[in-house]
Amino acid sequence: MPDFYNPGEEVTKGQHRLPHWQQGEVWIFLTYRLADSLPEAMLIKWRDERELWIQHHPEPWGEATEEAYHERFSQSIGRWLDQGHGSCLLRNPENARIAANAFAYFDGDRYKLASFVVMPNHVHALFRTLGEHRLPDLVHTWKRFTSREINRRERRQGALWQPDYWDRLIRSQRHFDWARRYIERNPANLPPGSFHLWPA
Repeated sequence: MPDFYNPGEEVTKGQHRLPHWQQGEVWIFLTYRLADSLPEAMLIKWRDERELWIQHHPEPWGEATEEAYHERFSQSIGRWLDQGHGSCLLRNPENARIAANAFAYFDGDRYKLASFVVMPNHVHALFRTLGEHRLPDLVHTWKRFTSREINRRERRQGALWQPDYWDRLIRSQRHFDWARRYIERNPANLPPGSFHLWPA
């Protein structure tokens, strides 16, 4: 049975601009993207609107306010990513396989995977950490390994991934099922071979 976020229990919060919450072995929905996946003008407009919205909705947020935030800001990023901006280096099956292998490598040891998809310019994963393993360390490991291997394969240098990532603790079985369906349906409009879905 999945473990879900409990608002009555302590949460470890990261120090970056996004929350990066972790609560024991609770399930997490994670997204991160290639560094060139969103046009800068689009991101500036998104950040300005987000900062204004947050000024008018001070924390702590109730569940309805958090849902409104994600509907307006998190899901808009998802829609933009699905438009296929940037180099889309992960469309190449070999590069996608590198990212998929990174997710699979410590499955059952440092974390438990439920599902993931490698899209042309971003990834989604549904998993829970195990033991004392921390979310920032896991993401750093995935990004570092894949950056090195994909840059080497592409004969390129520089940042592969965005500096940060987006994550959300799973609150219920319904939320868990939604996240898993979202991952499964994310590549619905892409041709076979241009993404890597697990489990297939």
